[in-house]
Amino acid sequence: MKLLTAIIKPFKMDDVRAALSEIGVQGITATEVKGFGRQRGHTELYRGAEYVVDFLPKVKLEIAVGEQQVDAAIDAIVKAANTGKIGDGKIFVSSLEQVIRIRTGETGEDAI
Repeated sequence: MKLLTAIIKPFKMDDVRAALSEIGVQGITATEVKGFGRQRGHTELYRGAEYVVDFLPKVKLEIAVGEQQVDAAIDAIVKAANTGKIGDGKIFVSSLEQVIRIRTGETGEDAI
């Protein structure tokens, strides 16, 4: 089992959710976050004053998938979140040692 953590642009969240649903991913956790990568933020003009926006709004998606779905899920996220512009985001893949469904007590891939 793997945990995919995807940091994407907020307006791409619905596209990513739809793409993951199409391949059979059933659960996603989404969190609104702020951060920056190589782009290091940008400057904006507000009421005549210029200021630097260091942390840009992003959405962090956490998706637990079985080994057989990892490549398809990564593909779906990349295709749906890609705008071709800087700041499209990243995907981190981590191993999951154990998953437990609290309601039923199911464990492992059955709990996903």
